[in-house]
Amino acid sequence: MNKNHYCVIMAGGIGSRFWPLSKVNKPKQFLDILGTGRTLLQATFDRFTRIILPENIIIVTNSIYRDFVFEQLPGLRPEQVLLEPARKNTAPCIAYANYKIKQVNPDAVVVVTPADHLILKEDVFCDEINKALEVTESEDVLLTLGIKPCRPETGYGYIQANTKSIPGQPDNLRKVKTFTEKPDIKLAQVFFESGEFFWNSGIFIWSLKSIIKAYKQFLPGVDSLFASGEGTYFTPEEQSFVADIYATSKNISVDYGIMEKAENVYVLISDIGWSDLGSWGSLYEHSARDSENDNMVSGNNIFTYDVKNSVINVPDDKIVVLQGLDGYIVVESEDILLVCRKDDEQKIKNFVNDVTIARGEQYL
Repeated sequence: MNKNHYCVIMAGGIGSRFWPLSKVNKPKQFLDILGTGRTLLQATFDRFTRIILPENIIIVTNSIYRDFVFEQLPGLRPEQVLLEPARKNTAPCIAYANYKIKQVNPDAVVVVTPADHLILKEDVFCDEINKALEVTESEDVLLTLGIKPCRPETGYGYIQANTKSIPGQPDNLRKVKTFTEKPDIKLAQVFFESGEFFWNSGIFIWSLKSIIKAYKQFLPGVDSLFASGEGTYFTPEEQSFVADIYATSKNISVDYGIMEKAENVYVLISDIGWSDLGSWGSLYEHSARDSENDNMVSGNNIFTYDVKNSVINVPDDKIVVLQGLDGYIVVESEDILLVCRKDDEQKIKNFVNDVTIARGEQYL
């Protein structure tokens, strides 16, 4: 494996759309939400050890999740885990990783990935990432993986790409024309039928030199904060320094801050069996279901009568009887029971808000 290849796994989110199973005190990336025996973080780490040296994999997470990371990935060295004192979106998170890596290897080429995605075609995925690393080693480009859509999806952002291939480059590499946030169903249908639009996976590949240059151009304030820590990283003063700069850093995503503005953005169009596992509905689509009623069931004491097309996730020691549900989400975790229509799952964030306001943050 190439010692200049690195991977940054972003594992600091709270996964609020998987509430009440995913909560602030233990969000979805630290759960075995697929029932495989490995958490989403562990599965992501395992996937990248196939192509990246384990010592070159860095986890960025919130400081309150430190113990979870080391419990689930006990082979990590302390310097491989970057602890954020606050949630400031992906641009500060990536800038922090940029300067930590730069201090040990300024020639690094980096894959940046969320910790909680599903990749069903792992062999194809590894081939695509290796292809992307090869491109970004030799070219000053910011690369993202675009996913061939299989339906008009309203829950994902889209990338519009040029239709022409690039001479001397992989056949599936295209220049990016535009980024579009989550569309309504009519626009999603237009995107799907056009053949020019692809789902935005949120997985990025670039050389350290290219991404730092882009930060200096488009997010100079964020870049200068983290650049000022050179000489402080890998010392006992690092955490207090990071706490100070996070307090003043801009809260912004790398998509909005850089990718939507830069001219040297390219997409590698892939079919890797990808899902961002962003909701109960996406988990349902990619999980085993019973053949008779198309239910996704987790729990050992569940009795269903005329229940179909539903997600049921309850503790093993709880006896649950359900009757007459079609297309519902039923989830119990600790002292919270959620029952809502699968089609209305985007409202879960509103439910969490209402509960928090009425009963306090202990339920968040």
